[in-house]
Formats: sequence, C-alpha cells, structure tokens
Amino acid sequence: MRIIEVFTPRTVTMYRPTGPTELALVRDSGFRRWPPRLPGQSIFYPVTNEEYAKEIAKQWNVKENGVGYVTRFRVKQKFMKRYQVQQVGAAYHTEWWIPAEEVEELNDNIVGFIE
Repeated sequence: MRIIEVFTPRTVTMYRPTGPTELALVRDSGFRRWPPRLPGQSIFYPVTNEEYAKEIAKQWNVKENGVGYVTRFRVKQKFMKRYQVQQVGAAYHTEWWIPAEEVEELNDNIVGFIE
C-alpha cells in the first residue's frame, strides 16, 4: 500500500477593494491574477481585514466609479513573510505594501481563486 501525503501551504488571507475596471481584468485572468500596476502606481496594497476593505470600497471606489467591490484571496505565507503590515490610520487600517514590480511574483503565490 502506498500512502500519498497531501500538503496544503499555509496561507495569509488578504482583501482588496477594487473598482469595475480592475475587477474585469481579474475576471479575464480566470480570477487567478492581479493586473500589473498602472504608471504612477508604485505599490499594490491588499489590506488585512474585510472591514477596512469595505470602508475603502465605499469611500473611494464608489465615489470614483459609482460601484465598489471587495475581493478576498489567499497567498502563501512563506512569500508574504518578506512584507511587514503597515498601519495607515486607525488600528484596523492595516495593509501590505507590495512593490509594483513584485505583483507578478505575488500572483504566482496566490492559492486558489480571487473571490
């Protein structure tokens, strides 16, 4: 009898407020990848909690686009260890700052789908 061990990598759950244009690009990727940053966007900043993501979506995405979405995705913990969580306001206003040139590597470390 042969025993096969299944390994599930440890992951970090992230949230990303987004507008319709970015969400369409995520949809085009099969809900697997984030698009490259636009010129002038030096970082990709997923946030650590849904409450903060909803707040950003309401205050920024709805204001700018008339609609806002909150996405959730998981990234391998081993990859995310290189980034520190940044607090940018209230105690729950926490996010990661991933340099634009590292978004493709982030995408390679997403586990499952962007929901």
